[in-house]
Amino acid sequence: MNIDRITLREIRMTLKHPFETSFGVTHARRVLLVEVESGGVSGWGEATVKTRPLYNEEFVDASWALLRDVLGPKLREEPVNAASELADRFAFIRGHRMTRAALETAVWDLEARLRGEPLWQHIGGSREIIDCGVSIGIQESVEKLLEKIKTELDAGYQRIKIKIKPGWDVDVVAKVRERFPDILLSVDANSAYRLSDAPLLKRLDDYNLLMIEQPLADDDIIDHAKLQAMLETRLCLDESIRSARHAEQAIEAGACRIINIKLGRVGGFSEAILVHNVARAHQVPVWCGGMLESGIGRAHNIAMSTLANFSLPGDVSASQRYWNRDIITPEVTVSASGTITPPSSPGLGFEVDRDYLESLVTRREVLE
Repeated sequence: MNIDRITLREIRMTLKHPFETSFGVTHARRVLLVEVESGGVSGWGEATVKTRPLYNEEFVDASWALLRDVLGPKLREEPVNAASELADRFAFIRGHRMTRAALETAVWDLEARLRGEPLWQHIGGSREIIDCGVSIGIQESVEKLLEKIKTELDAGYQRIKIKIKPGWDVDVVAKVRERFPDILLSVDANSAYRLSDAPLLKRLDDYNLLMIEQPLADDDIIDHAKLQAMLETRLCLDESIRSARHAEQAIEAGACRIINIKLGRVGGFSEAILVHNVARAHQVPVWCGGMLESGIGRAHNIAMSTLANFSLPGDVSASQRYWNRDIITPEVTVSASGTITPPSSPGLGFEVDRDYLESLVTRREVLE
């Protein structure tokens, strides 16, 4: 593939409802999109970075500069023989995996479109039905949380994940479990606790949780291994797993029994497939985490979730949960039984609503 043009766009999308985690409250997203063109065909990617470096070291303005000044020119230095080679081409960059993934996933989409294949099949996916769960942010009251859970269960979602932080944890989980004794329930701490909080986290063993996600530091494996040895509930690692090597080390150390794979966090499809394969070899289930993506990032998550070991419901939910209007057509929908069927058309399987997209653009740069 000869890359003719790379277009960077930043758009602003306002969430239907604020989303609160231990990091803070998100009302709107500055979304950075990458369009890669070859022979009149476009592939699309999304940088799942935040406005500030809260989740990891990346943020929108740094991501924009890196794509414009380093990665974009590097991509266009020579033709791309296969999307799978880009992980090595970009490996000279330390960190900034979400930024690398934005460009890498766009080329995967482009390659699949040029070959006339659905992206999910092109990457080796085999799951023709994706089970969906939801992630529910911290609410203003427990009553509000219970109402929101009921709404999502009525919509068919198969797994409920609630965010926790110190002061909003065991008592809240107890009330959720009292109201909904049989649902598939998990909690996500986003690194809000320390190993010294183990006695408190141990109390969560009483509530039959699917998992506790990333309770300790974002770069930790050792303390998670110590904590897992104290708990009956399975730990799931998110922020700590940025590569297949991290996954191998975490599993061998006993730091987790489940892994969340986020396409951006690990640097794109090539590394996500390697993480998936490591977990599968150790019989550790994986699932797809979300980053409040637009429809482009959401469509990439659908493709990734078709890999064989994505055996737990992920955070791949309907567009309408987050946006009054998404930037793709058709928008992502979830069935009454809480599933998504991967699309059959080439590439992502969704088209970008260009007119609506252009109305949201706050800056643009074209690399030719």
